[in-house]
Amino acid sequence: MRIRPARATDAAAVAQVHVRTWQTAYAGIVPQPFLDALDVQEATRTWTTLLTGMTRPRTDVLLTEAGTRILAFAGYGPAEHAPHCGEVNTLYAHPDVWGTGVGRDLLAATVTAMHRAAYTDATLWVLADNTRARRFYEAAGWRFDGTTTQDHDGGAVLDKLRYGRPLAGTQE
Repeated sequence: MRIRPARATDAAAVAQVHVRTWQTAYAGIVPQPFLDALDVQEATRTWTTLLTGMTRPRTDVLLTEAGTRILAFAGYGPAEHAPHCGEVNTLYAHPDVWGTGVGRDLLAATVTAMHRAAYTDATLWVLADNTRARRFYEAAGWRFDGTTTQDHDGGAVLDKLRYGRPLAGTQE
């Protein structure tokens, strides 16, 4: 396995991981009709736009691959609330590799990349009801900072929690 920056040519494979992970991880949290309607082709168009750098602010994306198969990806960029803070705005591993360390290694590489990009702190948002993801981030040293917001995916009101961690002292 290797971790590398994503390219525009990875958009379809990233979209497949993204849709499959949403449909598995958010079952019972996000309304099922919304999850069932997720479309890999539509997601591919979105990821093509992101990976060609046509969005502002730019999102950098790392991915984990084994051979030619993309197993996981993570995107990061500047946090809205503070210019010195990086934000992990997406991190998804295919359900087939949950519990194997793929996500942990990718998150660690993402933290290192944010540190190298001169961010001093990092944040991310996680659904309050996504206890699996919350345990994952907490095991990696992230902590809920007391900030909450709501998302409205699929017609449901979803509570989100902001987690954070300092990047000072991050191993490179």
